[in-house]
Amino acid sequence: MVTVSTSLKESGYGKILLSDVVVTRKRNLFWGRKWRTLDVKMALGMLAIHLLALFAPFKFTWEAFRAAFLMYVLCGFGITLSYHRNLAHRSLKLPKWLEYIFAYFGVLTFQRDPIFWVSIHRYHHQFVDSEKDPHSPTFGFWFSHMGWLFDSGYIIEKYQERKNVEDLKSQVFYRFIRRTYVLHITTYAVLVYAFGGFTYLVWLVGVVPTWGYHVTFLVNSACHIWGEQSWDTGDLSKNNWWVALVTFGEGWHNNHHAFEYSARHGLEWWQIDFCWYMIRFLEALGLATNVKLPTEAHKLKKSFPSCKKFK
Repeated sequence: MVTVSTSLKESGYGKILLSDVVVTRKRNLFWGRKWRTLDVKMALGMLAIHLLALFAPFKFTWEAFRAAFLMYVLCGFGITLSYHRNLAHRSLKLPKWLEYIFAYFGVLTFQRDPIFWVSIHRYHHQFVDSEKDPHSPTFGFWFSHMGWLFDSGYIIEKYQERKNVEDLKSQVFYRFIRRTYVLHITTYAVLVYAFGGFTYLVWLVGVVPTWGYHVTFLVNSACHIWGEQSWDTGDLSKNNWWVALVTFGEGWHNNHHAFEYSARHGLEWWQIDFCWYMIRFLEALGLATNVKLPTEAHKLKKSFPSCKKFK
């Protein structure tokens, strides 16, 4: 468990509810800060999607619900398998055509383009739970959950050049997606409306992205606050079973921080990891190669001292 250097009394902020995580520093989420044009656009876009989702109870049909569930699954793998395990950590290798398909489903989650997402995530691991972490709960729950998204000034302060994604910047596909990101999500919304009208717009452009936002954000917030630590990572990362269930296995977050390169996050047989099951399926088909897993030596290295005696 990471030890916070600033005492509870000195911080003046206190602990997050039902946890031992101390808020040691804060940023103003709404007032007393500079709102850049990008921040306003981001806030208005997410507000519009959330408001659209509120129509769901009044626009329910089983057809729209099934379509939404299908997109939730496809877009879920777009984030977990593509953005996270394949692109951010290179935990496996896919044929380029399949890599790009999965990445495009990630685009349709409305969670920004692959270059931005991967860059932020790599900085998270580089500076986890320190002052330079993009979304540590030591800045408060809401900042770690989503407040950081509306504070581009914070990102600019911490990362001036963003040179940690040269592998993606070197590929025409990802540069193209980055330049034309808004066009892709706008075209998707228009096609959804043309196909299914307002009902499908509510469910596929409102409900699915809203659900996707918050389950993804729970990995950044809840999985650094509530849960259990199985490995000595020196940070606040936790394994959280209920987050794992709704994020296809991403909630086994302490496992992930212990073995960042691992394609498998649910390391125990009982730790449900749907993304890992998909990777195994693709591996059986010969489509996923160079699938990385932690070695026993690395597991021993990351074990708590009290556990090493019994290994």
